[in-house]
Amino acid sequence: MITDVPGILVGHYTDEKAVTGCTVVLCPPKTTASCDVRGSASGSRELALLAPDKQMQEVHAILLTGGSAFGLGATNGVMQYLAEHNIGYQTPWALVPIVPSAVIFDLNVGASKTFPLPEDAYAACMNASSTFAVGNVGAGTGATVGKWNGLQSAMKGGVGSASLKNGEVIVGAIAVVNAVGDVVNRDGTILAGAQENGKFLGENGRLQSFRNDRNLSRNTNTTLVVVATNVRFSKVDVNRVAQRAHDGMARAIVPSHTTFDGDTTFALSAGNVSAPIDLVAEMGTEVTAEAIRSAVKHARTTAGVRGLAG
Repeated sequence: MITDVPGILVGHYTDEKAVTGCTVVLCPPKTTASCDVRGSASGSRELALLAPDKQMQEVHAILLTGGSAFGLGATNGVMQYLAEHNIGYQTPWALVPIVPSAVIFDLNVGASKTFPLPEDAYAACMNASSTFAVGNVGAGTGATVGKWNGLQSAMKGGVGSASLKNGEVIVGAIAVVNAVGDVVNRDGTILAGAQENGKFLGENGRLQSFRNDRNLSRNTNTTLVVVATNVRFSKVDVNRVAQRAHDGMARAIVPSHTTFDGDTTFALSAGNVSAPIDLVAEMGTEVTAEAIRSAVKHARTTAGVRGLAG
């Protein structure tokens, strides 16, 4: 799990009735972060601060949430929780928590007028722990995959996590998988995706559906990933890790980064171990792919959308 990285905690708020929720990643002190947005339909808050050339060098939490752009307001609940615990960036006048956030579109699965609120994100912070559930929880509650043929043949996505250790180096990832594409195994076979009558449509190719993007434009999608490591990096190198995490996304989701995906990766440097950037970046790529696969393996059937976990 991503929480194998010391100091990282994860909490969920899940609304099973409305089929939505949010997930918070709480960071230890002096965590450096950056991000990389490859999808063309992203929804986010405070991401500009994470650019390598920006002055801010620390973050205190990352919020991943459902509810499309409405869900971004839930970030205030994380800020309230952190402020109450005296966590934030100290200005001469006030302590300001830095909480970048990103959303998925899940309004097409559950209640279209219900979305995570600040008090829900606050509850996710209260629930944060080194152990957490995966599958139909938090920001992945209403997530779906394989929508390149339309929502009617999609399967359930969700939240997944994975980690790797190499000597002292630990790299972990958490993913919220809500993709246009199919999720595939290491050998390229389809794990979860567009299906009809028990058969995966992608086995016969996907190009025909892309000749007309009508099915795609009806469904808004995003895969969100947070990669964390105990290796100490500059903000520039953390950004490179975030960039490389998209390689892991492309290994596990086919196709990824489409016009109708808002694919976004975050990277966190939360420790003092020394290691080469390419070792950590490749480990980040691997755990990203495995976290994505974990999400669909643990996803249960919800709102009429079939899940692999039954």
